[in-house]
Amino acid sequence: MFRPQLFRGLSVDSADSTEYHLDRSRRASLSAEQRRKLSMLRTSSIPTPLSPKYVVSTDRSGDIHVHVQGDLSQQDKRCVFLTVHDLGTNHTSMVDFVNSPAMSEIKERSCFIHVDVPGHEENSPDLPESYPFPSLQTLGEDIVTVLDFLHVSYAVGLGEGAGANVLARCGQAHPRRLLGLILVNCTASTSSVADAFRSRFSRWRGADISQSEEDFLIYHKFGHQISSDSCEVAERERMLAEYRSRLRGNLNTHNIKQYVRAFIHRKDLILRGCRPDILLITGMQSPYAGVVEKMYKELDKDKVTILKVDKVGDVLAEAVRNLNPAKL
Repeated sequence: MFRPQLFRGLSVDSADSTEYHLDRSRRASLSAEQRRKLSMLRTSSIPTPLSPKYVVSTDRSGDIHVHVQGDLSQQDKRCVFLTVHDLGTNHTSMVDFVNSPAMSEIKERSCFIHVDVPGHEENSPDLPESYPFPSLQTLGEDIVTVLDFLHVSYAVGLGEGAGANVLARCGQAHPRRLLGLILVNCTASTSSVADAFRSRFSRWRGADISQSEEDFLIYHKFGHQISSDSCEVAERERMLAEYRSRLRGNLNTHNIKQYVRAFIHRKDLILRGCRPDILLITGMQSPYAGVVEKMYKELDKDKVTILKVDKVGDVLAEAVRNLNPAKL
């Protein structure tokens, strides 16, 4: 049973949240055990009620910000989803997806645990130079700490893009904790020649994102939809302007770079023999549609299902209605 009094972490809504951000560089140099003790010490003096926002200390990935949507005290009666976002965004993309009208039925009978990849929380400071940004494999192995922290026995993984890759690795490392995986535009192979070519244009300068980095992230997010005749020019320009604004908004561009690099340098994801059931979802205009289809052909059809959405690149934003409750 879920017991709020056993929470061992620091709520970001507490009085210590400012101090936490100021001390982040120092905390990065502490051992995992020292970070746990520090969290426990701070929590002992916090009489605040259960908060939907927490900071979870992991062994190798540092501190991870977590946002809980729904009542985890009802987890024995509801499905619990663990979500990880894609490049160039954070947990808010998953919150927007869950809050869409088409997801209302699932939202009513589920709880969602949204993870921010390190340094991707709103208004995050630069990750310290001494902090080695974790690989997708390390993130996948460490993210189970979030379930331990929240006293959740098991969940269903829901990830997009790089986040899908992270959750797939979590499912491999901890098959008893993830009952199933919903992977949107997940890539199993290492960076292709085309990826490497595009990455050469990704030169990060100072604290801002140059046009080439925007191009990389927009290609990753929207794919061939950018040049598709099926999308009205005005709508396409609005969508891209909104995304560019988001990149220059509350997200730290220095930290976005770290996640992009981890994605570009990802190692092979071998899903043969993966124990959790898998639902692969891709938009046919996504640059990774072919990769997802290839992955599906190589896996055990008794464990894997694929859903392909026509005329769509960004599935979660453009095709929520196609992801009806029966499929999830």
